[in-house]
Amino acid sequence: MKKCFKFSLVAFLLALIMALTSCQDEEPFVETIDEEQTLSFDSTALELMKETVSNDGSYDNIVDGASCFDIQFPYSVVVNDVELTIDSMDGLQVLEEILDDVEGFESTMDIVFPITVTMADYTEVTINSEEDLQKTALECVEGGIDADIECIDVVYPATVFTYNPNFQQTASVLVEHDAELRRFFAGLEETDLVSFDFPLTLKYTDSTEVVANTNTELADILSQAKEACDEDDDNDYNDDDFTQEQLDSVLVQCPWELVQVQMQSADQSAQYDTYAFSFEEGGKVTSYGKNGYNTEGAWSTAIEDYRVVLKLDFEAADQFNYTWKVYEIKEGKIKMFVEDNFLVLEKDCDYEPLICNAETIENRLSVCNWRITDEKGEFFEDLLIDFAEKQMLVYDTNEKVVDEGSWEVEGNILTFTGLSRNLANYIGDWQVLECGEEEMKIQRYEEVVVLTKVCN
Repeated sequence: MKKCFKFSLVAFLLALIMALTSCQDEEPFVETIDEEQTLSFDSTALELMKETVSNDGSYDNIVDGASCFDIQFPYSVVVNDVELTIDSMDGLQVLEEILDDVEGFESTMDIVFPITVTMADYTEVTINSEEDLQKTALECVEGGIDADIECIDVVYPATVFTYNPNFQQTASVLVEHDAELRRFFAGLEETDLVSFDFPLTLKYTDSTEVVANTNTELADILSQAKEACDEDDDNDYNDDDFTQEQLDSVLVQCPWELVQVQMQSADQSAQYDTYAFSFEEGGKVTSYGKNGYNTEGAWSTAIEDYRVVLKLDFEAADQFNYTWKVYEIKEGKIKMFVEDNFLVLEKDCDYEPLICNAETIENRLSVCNWRITDEKGEFFEDLLIDFAEKQMLVYDTNEKVVDEGSWEVEGNILTFTGLSRNLANYIGDWQVLECGEEEMKIQRYEEVVVLTKVCN
């Protein structure tokens, strides 16, 4: 009887141990989560990974103005009353060229609805109106805080595992591209734990590869890539990717002519058709205008609100004194804007500005007579001046000499002396602002005088 009891007790204990051992192999209990092995639903590395494999919707911002989705080809837009079918990336380039022709001025573009858009997680949504498009676009985060990381990619194939909170494996998925991995992430529950099959290889846009062996390494790599990316993700479709250093280098290469000028929404291109900026290393910039007018100022670049900006500061040309938002520096052009003002500069390495030096001023004043007026074309008396041989003979409308004196020039300073009658108040030094063949403009303090050539 005792032997039977002892045998039964031993058998029971063995069965209990085997049962416990079996349960332990099947459902190990872990009280803490090892971040180096698994990622929780809201972990930093997992969020960065979602951003890395999200759909990049920024390439068609010229049309939809939103980076959290793109429009599926083909679709149509009406640009300045002309319908254009967009069926590829080449179509977007054609659209940009059309808008460039009237850029900064009046242009219209309307999407022909309905359209289908692909969201960041690769889901497809049908949009039936402009109002629906704007509502969907409000989901985007713009201004540089991008919803995706574009300058690094996962090297596929890759394997990802999921676990429940008790560390029981619930799935093992082999993914071949971003869309599969992003859709996999979209299907996760908040209680799911995720693990990658390390080592995991990633590739930068310059084809450099880097390997992550742990979740910490993965998070570091993706964080650095996010900081390094200069992504073209804001709503200004035309601000092509470039760096502050690239802009600095381009500016000092050659003079830049002003080919398009819009100030306070008004086209003033014709007024500035002979203007050019010449940038020098060290921060000096000279603005050259018509008839030899020029003024010096300062320039600098910076990064503000995730943009490269160009700051201009001219003492005597304050119409250009803004912090300009630069968005394109290609094909020999620089494009920038601020509020309702818009500039397009075009590189001209052969540009030779007219300089109002002593030789130019002397040669031009010595030809014909010159009528003297103010900037409005008015004067207290209709007078003509003969500057021949450094003398000043002042005539009235009856060709009578009403005053006389002499003049000299040094640099761009024109000095009148010896006048004692009609123009006695004009004795002194005058800065030559413009020295055109037909018109000169001189200034003393706040007073500006215009000399216009008159030949019999």
